[in-house]
Amino acid sequence: MSTAIIVPAIIARRLREKAERLGMSVDEYLVELLLQDLDPRDKARDYIEAAVDLLKLAEGELEKGNIRQAAEKVWGAAALAVKAYALWREGRRLSSHGELWEYKDRLAGELGDWVTGVFREASSLHACFYEGWCTRRDVEEVLDAVRRLVDEVVNAVRGGRRA
Repeated sequence: MSTAIIVPAIIARRLREKAERLGMSVDEYLVELLLQDLDPRDKARDYIEAAVDLLKLAEGELEKGNIRQAAEKVWGAAALAVKAYALWREGRRLSSHGELWEYKDRLAGELGDWVTGVFREASSLHACFYEGWCTRRDVEEVLDAVRRLVDEVVNAVRGGRRA
């Protein structure tokens, strides 16, 4: 479930600017801010819950025809899934795109090579948010692939199983 929060325009602009400087979506940045003081295992569970919510929001954006917003939410879900796994598996906090790209190989080694392709596709949707070149079909296909990634991480994190 998601909740809309209304903030003054200046705050929204600063959130967007800070998130962009860090290479994150605003959603991802807000989750990071709110969960920064939690135990890594609790934070991992919250990250994965946020990823599930972002997938639902992406579906809603697609229904409204907002391809760019849907694309960014799919990317955010993929990034949060990788972050959740790193926290759950090693207590490691990933804070940059470079760290996400590096860690996706670890995740692929444990869940399967399909993860690398899904991550690359999701990353292309992050670029789509800024460039606006992807189609609805592109977003729908990557959404389905990212849903698999999120489901696998959900099973690991919620189930307490270590790979």
